[in-house]
Amino acid sequence: MLETSCFLFEIPTGIVADIRGRKLSVIIGLILMGIALIIEGTIPLFISVVFNQVLLGIGYTFTSGADEAWIADEMEGKDLDSIYLRAAQVIQLFSFAGILVSSLLGYRMINLPIIVSGLLFIALAVFLMFFMKETNFTPSPAKDRNSWGQMRHTFMEGVKFINGKPMLKLVMAISLLYGLYSEGFDRLWTAHFSSDIGFPTALNLKPVVWIGIIDGSAMLLSILAVEYIKRRMEKARELERVFALTLINVFMVISMILFGLSGNFSIALAMYLTFNVLRTTNRPIFSAWINENIKSEVRATVISTYGQIDALGQIIGGPIIGLIALKASIPTAIVVSGIILSPVIVLFLYGVRFTRRKFMVWQ
Repeated sequence: MLETSCFLFEIPTGIVADIRGRKLSVIIGLILMGIALIIEGTIPLFISVVFNQVLLGIGYTFTSGADEAWIADEMEGKDLDSIYLRAAQVIQLFSFAGILVSSLLGYRMINLPIIVSGLLFIALAVFLMFFMKETNFTPSPAKDRNSWGQMRHTFMEGVKFINGKPMLKLVMAISLLYGLYSEGFDRLWTAHFSSDIGFPTALNLKPVVWIGIIDGSAMLLSILAVEYIKRRMEKARELERVFALTLINVFMVISMILFGLSGNFSIALAMYLTFNVLRTTNRPIFSAWINENIKSEVRATVISTYGQIDALGQIIGGPIIGLIALKASIPTAIVVSGIILSPVIVLFLYGVRFTRRKFMVWQ
């Protein structure tokens, strides 16, 4: 239900960001997600959870693409690598703090972290109302006087822009593969640790605490890794960036497959941490690569189109990977997730070839 709502609303909400403004779109999204989490944490009924996953998905689509487009607009497309990588570090740092607090709250009352998260989303929305500046936003030109006409025009402009850029078509295929593999891995890694591998018994900790420790360790390592990559990317050209993305994705595939195959806690932990660090590093570089090749007027719409393709991949891939886990085993399902991701390496190699050709034309 979450991914279906993301799939259905990604482009309409992206168009809102291109027509009405990134700030408005982000604030609406944060409020909707906050309300969804508060209700979900308060009402312990399955139907309530389903409804609020839909609301959560709609809220997410309002922020998806709009926040990245806002940054790219305000910075006029400059220094995006450095900014997105620094943002990834801040995210990891505060996620680490959130994991510590959530583990403590969840140890006492499992739904309390969900409610607190909802309140924090709404508090952030209120903060942004007063402090989020939007100085370089250029609305998509309206070809019609009514809002639906504007939305239709902006959507068609986004599609036309993607069709005219071979590299952006390549990014669309990559986004689909990210969606196909990610849902299975994200929903099964905790089950792999708890059901197939088991946690060390020496400290006599509950599984929820072990998961917090593992995720917290991944966050801290990601901060260090992203700092290293950020310094390397400061003077990197587009060709070097695509090379970096290719290598990162090669090792993402390898570490995920080894994680699925491992039955030893230490090896599984090492592979999970490796994969998580690589994935965290991959996102901001990938986002910068996309944003630098999109014009401002359709930026949020194009990014939302990729978000929709990713959601479609998750809708398709999630149940398939889940069925494999059910009929075969969780380790098999995780290995299959790694195999599903592997074609992305070929696509990035095409990206290297395309970027090299473009670079030679510039020279």
